[in-house]
Amino acid sequence: MRKIKILILLFVVFISNISNINAQSKAVFLTDSTSWADSVLLTLSEEERIAQLFIVTAYSNQGDAHKQQITDLIEHYKVGGLMFLQGGPVRQAKLTNYYQSITKTRLMIAMDAEWGVAMRLDSALSFPWPMTLGAIEDTNLIYQMGEEVARQCKLIGTHINFAPVVDVNSNPENPIINNRSFGENPEKVGRMGVAYMKGMQDNKVLACAKHFPGHGDTDADSHKTLPTVNHLKYRLDEVELVPFKKLINNGIGSIMVAHLHIPVLDDTKNLAVSLSPKVVDGLLKTEMGFTGLSITDGLNMKGVSDFYEPGIVDVKALLAGNDVLLYPLNVPKAIEEIKKAIAKNQITQKEIDARCLKILKAKQWMGLDNYSPVNLEKVADEIITNETELLDKKLVKSSLTLLQNYDDLLPLKRLDTLRIASVSIGESGADFQSMLSNYAPTTHFTISEKATTSEQAVLLNKLAEFNLVIASVHKSNANAWKPYKIDKKTDILLQSIALQSKVVVSVFANPYSLNSFLFINNFDALLLSYQNSKVAQEQSAQAIFGGIGMSGKIPVTSNHYEINSGLKTEPIRMKYVSPEEINFRSDLLYKIDSIAENAIAEKAIPGCQVLIAKDGDIFFNKSYGYHTYDEKIAVRNSDIYDLASITKIGATVPVLMQMVDDGSLDLDEKLGVYMPLDSSDKKDLIIREILSHQSRLYSWIPFYKQTLQKDSVSGIMSLRDTLYSKFESQEYPIKVADGIYLHAQFSDSILQQIKESELLENKDYRYSDLGYYFFKKLIESKYKKQLNNIVEEQFYKGLGMENLGYLPLGRIKPNRIVPTEFDYEFRSQLLKGYVHDMGSAMQGGVSGHAGLFSNANDLAKLMQMYLQNGEYAGEQYLSKEVVKEFTKCQFPNNDNRRGAGFDKPVLEGEEGGTTCQCVSLLSFGHSGFTGTLAWADPSTDLVYVFLSNRIHPDANNNKLLNMDVRTEIMQVIYDSLNE
Repeated sequence: MRKIKILILLFVVFISNISNINAQSKAVFLTDSTSWADSVLLTLSEEERIAQLFIVTAYSNQGDAHKQQITDLIEHYKVGGLMFLQGGPVRQAKLTNYYQSITKTRLMIAMDAEWGVAMRLDSALSFPWPMTLGAIEDTNLIYQMGEEVARQCKLIGTHINFAPVVDVNSNPENPIINNRSFGENPEKVGRMGVAYMKGMQDNKVLACAKHFPGHGDTDADSHKTLPTVNHLKYRLDEVELVPFKKLINNGIGSIMVAHLHIPVLDDTKNLAVSLSPKVVDGLLKTEMGFTGLSITDGLNMKGVSDFYEPGIVDVKALLAGNDVLLYPLNVPKAIEEIKKAIAKNQITQKEIDARCLKILKAKQWMGLDNYSPVNLEKVADEIITNETELLDKKLVKSSLTLLQNYDDLLPLKRLDTLRIASVSIGESGADFQSMLSNYAPTTHFTISEKATTSEQAVLLNKLAEFNLVIASVHKSNANAWKPYKIDKKTDILLQSIALQSKVVVSVFANPYSLNSFLFINNFDALLLSYQNSKVAQEQSAQAIFGGIGMSGKIPVTSNHYEINSGLKTEPIRMKYVSPEEINFRSDLLYKIDSIAENAIAEKAIPGCQVLIAKDGDIFFNKSYGYHTYDEKIAVRNSDIYDLASITKIGATVPVLMQMVDDGSLDLDEKLGVYMPLDSSDKKDLIIREILSHQSRLYSWIPFYKQTLQKDSVSGIMSLRDTLYSKFESQEYPIKVADGIYLHAQFSDSILQQIKESELLENKDYRYSDLGYYFFKKLIESKYKKQLNNIVEEQFYKGLGMENLGYLPLGRIKPNRIVPTEFDYEFRSQLLKGYVHDMGSAMQGGVSGHAGLFSNANDLAKLMQMYLQNGEYAGEQYLSKEVVKEFTKCQFPNNDNRRGAGFDKPVLEGEEGGTTCQCVSLLSFGHSGFTGTLAWADPSTDLVYVFLSNRIHPDANNNKLLNMDVRTEIMQVIYDSLNE
């Protein structure tokens, strides 16, 4: 009976093995025709067949001596391939062409390009490390990365990439794998590995899974020693071998065998599994059914070279069952030793021929049967494409992992309640801090990880005035092996910050770095960003404010979080993207550069800012030229311009809209209902008609001229002594410009003159600033505050605006303020930080029709809020109904295109206006005398902002208008949209 049970058990095992073998897939290169490989084999001598098994190392950053050394190995010994290490793409491509030109049999060119060719080459883009990629849920992104890496490889003539690394990193102290692993979950590592492999092999670049049977649970580096893995076989089956099985079953073309000592597989003393027939021939090829190329890890590595001489180690690797001998230390000696082994019948020539033929079959699959040299002209231009950069952003964005988020703090909301500081600790965090400033006023600090206790105390004292601190820890991103542990001093600093304010911690380091924190419960939010790249910094900052959502899952277990921990957030604010991310063609947008640069060359403007957003995505935000024609200060995106009449829709109109919302204002009511106008005929003006510029008001009144006097001798106009003072006082409180203060009573005089002014006879369209003097008075009477404070509290703070506002000299550094005109007629000085409009200046720089300054970025937020029907970042500033009411054309039957405060496109049959014919009739915005324009189009979800100082140094410069610069750029935007 016992014998029958044993027979049944053996039968079940046999059937299981048969099923397992049937489940295997042949290596991808064994499925094609092999006629070329067969014919080439016949042309090779026995020694040349041996030589085909070698891949030697080559560099493109070394001199002629190295080149000659490789040339000798190719010409004299006929080696089968090269593995390129450090250098540059163009230099490597040139050498590849040269080496291929002198070889008898086409060379298999290999690289370690685990995160793209940038792993070894300069001038290329590095994709995220596998540990970062392990946080991503969407394996299709990993497939796309495989496709792109394959494109890069083929561009420079590379045929096999020694990737993916499918070691399951279960040891946080692993010095050589770690960041190179997709994580500690065997199934996920396998899925990621298969996706990466397929992306490459579907594009004819052979993949190589490594480091078999698994290097993930070691605390030593096989480059330096022979690490020992003491796991039992069942553990290897359940963890280390799982990814390799998946890749074998999906047709992986090659597998690299590691230099590890694993006693359960082969207990021979000091024997690496790469030299063990039990492991290579037995486990990998027979038991697991692998049919592709078995490749040794580098035979120069101490894991084998410490125990065997060059030549001997090559023979042992060959006897173990390996097909390819990588990085031999001495090719001539290795060939001789292999020939001796054949003579001793340790291995047969037939076995050599079989392995050589397998290599030739792989070469045929790679396209070496129809070889053509690398096109050198393409390499430099195409090694990094727009698509490469876009994919990198997608990968980074998808990896961001929110591990902690008390009270749903992220994305940040109610910015009007926050006083934000950012602290960058360690390596550079400049890109992170710069992006934070795009979203909200943020005071930035930096400190070293090695800062002294006293230095930390000084910083903590400065941070005490803030109620939210965004602290970022930045470790080196130079390579995947750099130390990532966080200094204890940094932990103490972060804990101290958390005791005095809310703190968001963003860690730009390996997930195991979290083990450096003694506690994490004090952190209100914790974001794991994995790497300290520019893209990671920018995307992380956007995630904190809700420009993008977060969905990553931590791929390993830390002391504080289980594997796969990660919270999800949704976007709530505008984000910053490239044109390709939203399918805009960059090449068409280059026309904007030409238009702007031509305007500067023609002296229509000294410089400008151009911003374009689509669906809330800012994909073009660029500055051109200089503040002035002397070209001393280049325009930056953070610089601010005088917005002129955009102030109407940037300050006065949104408050009026809010009043309509709360029922305190009726557009169709008379002005006199809301403010005392006594017997003035202005009391009967209708609010809607004033906003639409058909209330019979004159365009403007030159109030400033009344305050000038002519010198009886020289005839020069100057300021009246009775109305102006050089010094501020109770009697002269209104600051008009540097050293010019206006008498307190003149402000009332302005309003009185408007009350007493004549009205036009007909209610025709006539653009006028005068009504906005009334609106300012009306608004300030209701809120009992100045207009600048009202809009800041009601809108600007909540929208995260640091730059948009009145009176910039009190809040913006002077070198960020772009000057306007040199005002010879009134103030006799260059206007920088003082509003250009004279009437606004005589109100202290705060008026209803002019006075706002901004950069394009902040102004875009306001326009986006309008575009989103009054909502932004989860806050409803204005109702949808009131936005639609104000932005619609009010009196089209009167040939008036205007909305209520907003400008609109010209009506059918009319000419002129501030837009091209391309915009929809739903669109709205406003322009400014200083050379500005802000526009939004609901039909295309576009926001366009153009800011310039065309009136510098002389307001009579009309070239910007005559050249139609603003509308030409608008036309390019819509042309690009329609392509």
